[in-house]
Amino acid sequence: MNTPRLFEDLESAVDFLLERIPGPLHVGAPLGLGKPHRLLNALYARVEQDASHPLTLYTALSLDPPPPGGAGLEGRFLAPFVARHFGEDFPRLAYVAAMRRDALPAHISIEEFYLQSGALLGSAQAQRRYASLNYTHVARALVDRGLNCIVQKVATNEDGTRLSLSSNTDLTFDAVDAVVARGLPRPLLIAEIDPRLPWLDGTAAVDASYFDAVIAPPPPYPQLFGLPRQPVGDAEYAIGFYASALVRDGGTLQIGIGALADALCHALALRHTDNAAYRRVLAALDPELESHPAVRASGGLAPFAQGLYGCSEMLNEGFKRLVEAGVIRRKVVDKAALMRRINDGDASDLDRELVERDGEFLHGAFYLGSPDFYAWLRTLDDDTRRGIGMKRVGEVNELYGLDEGLEQLQRRDGRFFNTCMMATALGAAVSDGLEDGRVVSGVGGQYNFVAMAHALPDGRSALLLRAARDSGGKAASNLRWNYGHVTIPRHLRDLYITEYGIADVRGKVDEDCVIAMAGIADARFQQRLLDEAKRSKKLRGDFAAPQSWTGNTPQRLHEVLAPLRAEGILPDYPLGSDFTEVEQRLVKALAWLKDRTATTAGKLGTIAAALLHGRSGDVEALRRMELEVPRTLGERIEARLLALALRRTGQ
Repeated sequence: MNTPRLFEDLESAVDFLLERIPGPLHVGAPLGLGKPHRLLNALYARVEQDASHPLTLYTALSLDPPPPGGAGLEGRFLAPFVARHFGEDFPRLAYVAAMRRDALPAHISIEEFYLQSGALLGSAQAQRRYASLNYTHVARALVDRGLNCIVQKVATNEDGTRLSLSSNTDLTFDAVDAVVARGLPRPLLIAEIDPRLPWLDGTAAVDASYFDAVIAPPPPYPQLFGLPRQPVGDAEYAIGFYASALVRDGGTLQIGIGALADALCHALALRHTDNAAYRRVLAALDPELESHPAVRASGGLAPFAQGLYGCSEMLNEGFKRLVEAGVIRRKVVDKAALMRRINDGDASDLDRELVERDGEFLHGAFYLGSPDFYAWLRTLDDDTRRGIGMKRVGEVNELYGLDEGLEQLQRRDGRFFNTCMMATALGAAVSDGLEDGRVVSGVGGQYNFVAMAHALPDGRSALLLRAARDSGGKAASNLRWNYGHVTIPRHLRDLYITEYGIADVRGKVDEDCVIAMAGIADARFQQRLLDEAKRSKKLRGDFAAPQSWTGNTPQRLHEVLAPLRAEGILPDYPLGSDFTEVEQRLVKALAWLKDRTATTAGKLGTIAAALLHGRSGDVEALRRMELEVPRTLGERIEARLLALALRRTGQ
């Protein structure tokens, strides 16, 4: 059995790594939370000054907090929040800072297959070295690149004999096995213990001997990277509630992250815990929704008698809410015959007892969320902890490769909800990049889940998107006739959901797909979409938009949801907030200001209104922004702008 080398300081660990790998370094690091920032910074600092150790780092989602500085009102808001939420001592990744400036030295290369959304659009080094890979293909690519080291953050048990990969079981096991299967030497494995990282057992836990070296650096321990929870607006709520009606009791759930996923999880929890309120929201959005063909065929509106099984590459805040609400509770076991009997309704009392005892109700390949989410994971009761299993990405994100028959039985009525930026009228999705080739984020597991939905006999894939967006102070449609980049091709089209409804385009001919997609577009852009379809011979010339489509407007959506918001059924932060009450008011006000000042005319008009109305009002908010007693002309203008925005967005 391997006895790992133990280190208490990072520099000695770097010495060990460089001694064991004297040539080029091909280092893999997990995405997101499992990345050992301090070790990577120590390695980068050493190698940066020594070209004899060329380094290529293979990773994804290199999380970096917002810059602490910044001018204007946004900077005033962010600086105290960033310091509190991420901690003054958060170890920012040195290689990310260098990439932002295109300042990586020639002998250091960073390859990422998923970028922090929008953060590196301006970096030539990041864009040139982006690797467009499905999540499940990354391990194979790492073998091709000569991976010879993996560094990972881990949790530990009390005596240090066991380590938990905790947040990132996604690629380490798959990558190691793929290297060994190719007949190559096993990569050097180095673990950095983080006492703040929650312990998760089961397949996430290994003997310490699995690693070649274990680093236990002394305190203080920086905070884990926490994703700030964002407010949920009218469009997000409408999308989430429409999506929730497509989930079948006793089925399987996969979701992404962000305000759309938060809205969906709030809707599913409300469907189970307060069904009357849930139905009131749906009736406000669409009184005929229950008779929608897709809802009748694939979903339902009733509470969850059987519960759902969660199987998602990423576990997040939404799953916490659904577990606590009793929605996620259907257990699965790795026994095909037993799962078949359970699904067929032929299970014996003993079968059900075995599933209850040994089953798990939530599987993921990595997790990421807020500090509250991490605290929840650290303090799980034993039964809940046993119900959560962290798995390889190759097990969670696809059916083939392990036991396809078993996974089909476990993932019955699979519903896979992911977001995209834009969609075409012919059913293609734009999720990760721009038409000029620049990458916003990455494919990640989206293609995996879309393909899985088509492979499962009762699976459905739903892509969620806002019907319109603000572009330079003007509204623009996210339902396009065509776009110069595609993430999900049109032949995999299934369900699309905007704030204006559900388009079921699976298997549809092109004309029917165009009509369905135009029906969930913003009314301001529908005719243009239809005209383009007619010019392209995809829509009959005499087709006219039905009168009901004219209601697809932000104004109408706000009117129907406003009473429900006033009652508290649709809170701004359905899964909790990382902002104080004052900051929540400021978030609304700053968003209002950003919208009103996006154009020169809008900026001038807003400034004029602010100067006219003065700066009296929310003293607490002005104090939080250090504008209670403005000292300069610029501060006086900022104070008046902020006071105006607070008044306009106040309850």
